[in-house]
Amino acid sequence: MKLSKLVIGLSLAVGFMATVAAQTTMRINISIAQNSHQGVGIDTFAKEVEKGTAGRYKIQTFYSASLGSERESIEAVQLGTQELTFSSTGPVPNFVPEAKILDIPFLFRDKAHARAVLDGPIGQEMLAKFEPKGFKALAWGENGMRNMTNNKRAINAPDDLKGLKIRTMENPVHVAAYKGLGIVTTPMAMQEVFTALQQGTVDGQENPLSVIMAAKLDQVQKHVSLTGHVYSPAIFLMNKAAFDKLSPADQKVFLEAAKVAVKANRARVDADDAMGVTYLRGKGMNVVETLDKTKFVSALAPVYADFEKQFGKANMDKIRNYK
Repeated sequence: MKLSKLVIGLSLAVGFMATVAAQTTMRINISIAQNSHQGVGIDTFAKEVEKGTAGRYKIQTFYSASLGSERESIEAVQLGTQELTFSSTGPVPNFVPEAKILDIPFLFRDKAHARAVLDGPIGQEMLAKFEPKGFKALAWGENGMRNMTNNKRAINAPDDLKGLKIRTMENPVHVAAYKGLGIVTTPMAMQEVFTALQQGTVDGQENPLSVIMAAKLDQVQKHVSLTGHVYSPAIFLMNKAAFDKLSPADQKVFLEAAKVAVKANRARVDADDAMGVTYLRGKGMNVVETLDKTKFVSALAPVYADFEKQFGKANMDKIRNYK
């Protein structure tokens, strides 16, 4: 009797050890706080992967650039020292130059247009461009429409931007466009922005309302103008070798988890946009809601001419006219 109990006990222990051994832990991170549209995205992704694989894969989530900046995280995923990241497209063109076209100012009419493009053939073809670079791009997420903030003056027209020292993402398209508007561009990783604004190293920055609120930039900025000058995509990236090691069924789980995460991520952006103006005014910021965007488009005409040479007018029009 004692022997049979021992055998049963050993069998259970071995089974438990096998279950533990079978669980694979992976890491994913974002550069902003957990209580944000990106935080909602990776938390949802982690939950969906664990549920879909019955706990065989556990996704550890990290926030506020605790594993490094967006650029550092993308590099780590490319190298395979980190499995996953959810990033804005700020540093992406340094790895996949074809993605630069998505960052052209006023290319998208609004979020609905951008989502349709990214979820349609154009966006899906772009995801495939990441594979030769060592990534499996799981899905397009979102930061939202980018808006200008600063401590000097309200931005009502393009001339108001001239001479302002603005932090930009480490993105060549943004830098070229903002220089065309007379901005003194200062590329900088997101985790350095709050301190730079606090110390007056830069006058302002530009980000979607979701990021402005999550990063508490109302504490260090006086003015925000809803310029909506650039649609800011985000992207779920996975190390390609890590993805290729998954079984076909698990690959499907990861891809579906990313889709569910994107829905939650976009819903949070919409919610933040809906209450952002009221929230920021409540925090003491001066909000310029209405401005003539055609003036900004006109001011960028010389830059657009350069972009059309670089990307091809037909490629830009394909995105602009997508329905």
